[in-house]
Amino acid sequence: MSRKKTNLRARMAATGAGRRAHRVAAQMKPAAAQLEPLAQGTRTAAIRRVRQTRAWAAPRVERTGLVLQHSVAPKVSAWLSLAARRLEPAKPQRARWRTLAGISLLTAAAGAAAAFARNRKQSDSISPVAVTDAVNVASAAATSDGQAMASTDADVNGQVRTS
Repeated sequence: MSRKKTNLRARMAATGAGRRAHRVAAQMKPAAAQLEPLAQGTRTAAIRRVRQTRAWAAPRVERTGLVLQHSVAPKVSAWLSLAARRLEPAKPQRARWRTLAGISLLTAAAGAAAAFARNRKQSDSISPVAVTDAVNVASAAATSDGQAMASTDADVNGQVRTS
């Protein structure tokens, strides 16, 4: 078959199909005109029924939402919190030796400060002049009696005693 014949047959088939479509449409116009009022009534009835259904369902959906919010939501929230705690990795433990070293350092510093304060207090209460005067007096008394030199000791409170 040649190309021209193929194109001609296709054109004739298309023309024939178009004519048949026009004929069927012309036959359907009266039927469509009869169905149009029926379709319009069905459309308005469907719109009315959808509105009634929505008006009936709205309060029930709202009530269900409140029930879920007050009863189910706290449970779901607790479950999610529990899951989050389980998912969270464990915190690494701190080295305890740092804490012990810090406490030891503070204790040593406090002991050193107390010793320094105690030594300072003692040195203030016993002046070197008073100690040497007390020693000289005791030695003079011991030599004047003709006895051997007695040893002299100073107490914590700064008093000198001879033995």
